[in-house]
Formats: sequence, structure tokens, C-alpha cells
Amino acid sequence: MTRTAHGSTSVGRRHRTSGWLAFAGTLALVVGAFNVIDGLVGLFDDDYYLVGDNQILVFDYDTWGWIWLAVGIVQIVVGAGILAGQMWARVVGVVLAVAAAIGHLAFLQAFPMWSVLTIALCVLLIYALTAPPAGARGT
Repeated sequence: MTRTAHGSTSVGRRHRTSGWLAFAGTLALVVGAFNVIDGLVGLFDDDYYLVGDNQILVFDYDTWGWIWLAVGIVQIVVGAGILAGQMWARVVGVVLAVAAAIGHLAFLQAFPMWSVLTIALCVLLIYALTAPPAGARGT
């Protein structure tokens, strides 16, 4: 929305704020931190998870560790971008939340409660990123 004062030639720019985007930015930071923790545990403590190596879909613990660490770091950066009002961060946030939810489905056997919690937070994050109008900012 633009606003022009009567009798003035300057044009100010106002942004609609959205509590959902502030929530989404914070939630992206939390989900990113959860994924970083998953990654570090996968890299440094193979005995922590509940199942054997052959029961996790596709990859071993070290590979999952690197995947979750990378996804988590990017999600933290995206969370900061969402809080800063960047549209690219909203788009990347949705893509990463979908990817993380699917990844945690594959990781369910290794750590069920953590994965279910993270999947639920990813679904909530997707909603929080897609519900506000296109021009809205979190702060």
C-alpha cells in the first residue's frame, strides 16, 4: 500500500504486518535448531538412535547427520530472512519445511517422538508462511 500526504509530493511506503510471519520466522529458527541437533547427534553419537543401520530409509547415520546439519543451518538463515521480511525466505522456508517433513518421515524409526514433533512443527510452519498476504512483513 502507498500513502501520499495531501499537498505533498513525497510518497511513503507502509507494509502490512503479520503475526503469522513473526511466528513463522521464530518457528523456522526453532525447527532449524532441532535439525542442527539431529545432525550433530547423527554425526557424533551413532548409538543414540533406536534402530540398526539397515532400518533407516536410504542413508546411514553419518549421511543423515550431514543432511540434517545442512538443512538446519539453512533453515536458521531462512528464519532470519523471514523475520527481516524477505519474500525469498518465505518461498525457501516452505520448500525446506516440506523437505524436512518428508525427511523426518524417513527418520521416524530412528527417533519417533522427535520426528513426529518436527513434522508437526514443519506443517505449522508451512501454514504460517502461506497464510499471510503476499506483501505482509513479520516485523
